[in-house]
Order: sequence, then C-alpha cells, then structure tokens
Amino acid sequence: MFRKMRRFKQQISDAECIEILKNTKRGVLSLMGDDGYPYGIPIDHWYCEEDGKIYFHGAKEGHKIDAIKACDKVSYCVYDEGYRKKGDWALNIKSVIIFGRIKLVEDEEKSKKICIAITRKFTDDEEYLQKELTNAFPRVQCLEITPEHMTGKLVNES
Repeated sequence: MFRKMRRFKQQISDAECIEILKNTKRGVLSLMGDDGYPYGIPIDHWYCEEDGKIYFHGAKEGHKIDAIKACDKVSYCVYDEGYRKKGDWALNIKSVIIFGRIKLVEDEEKSKKICIAITRKFTDDEEYLQKELTNAFPRVQCLEITPEHMTGKLVNES
C-alpha cells in the first residue's frame, strides 16, 4: 500500500527515525483540507515511546479539527537541525515522514499527560506548566496519530 523509498541508499533505520521524533520539537502535519486542497500546518509534537504514537495539542475548533473529522488519513514530517562535514557548506539533514490515522483524544487524563509532555519539551518551569494547565487546558484538544508507515532518510543539500 505504501511506496518504498526510491533513494533507498539514503534510508535511515526505524531506530534513527524514532530518535529524531523524540528529539525534534515540531514538524508539519498534513491533512486533507477544504475542497480537497492539502492543508499543512507547523505543530509541536510528543512521541510516546510507550505506545509508539505521536501526540499534539491545539484548539478545539478550526480548519485542522474540521479536516480531521472529514478524513483521518494524515502525514507528518519532521527533520533535524542537520550537520556540516568539516570544510563543507552543505547541510546533512535527517528527515522522517509518518503516514497514519489521526483522532481526537477524548480522555481528560490522557490529554493532561500529553500537554505536560509537550510543555516539558520546551521548559522545565513548573510554575509555567501549572499556570498553563489551569488557564489553557480547558480549551485544548489533543490529537493522536497511530503510525501506519514510517520512512526516514539522510540527505546532503549539495
């Protein structure tokens, strides 16, 4: 059902893909938007090692939620900061693309766990976290991707 990578010599292992998902803070979530137009949005994520799923949080309404309700098939793309070989101008970047199904998280305790995990990717400021849970959490909708296919590759920009 899913295509094999054409440039398979650049493919990285699933373990490397997971490390990138764990260590990057954001990527682009692509959905089927209005009138069949693709809708890609930059978004923060949390990769949960316990269940292998990718989680997000955002508003309870809007284009993203409407698109998810209309079609649960998505792709999610992340890439690392890259590195340069000594004396070379070109970046070497590892990227990961996930294809899967997305759904709304309805369980409040699970949503709180997701929000805490995402916030902790950015800060360990406990006071800030508690303030966000008190003030923003009631307005948050969490989302869950169950991956169906994952590929990653190393690309040299030259």
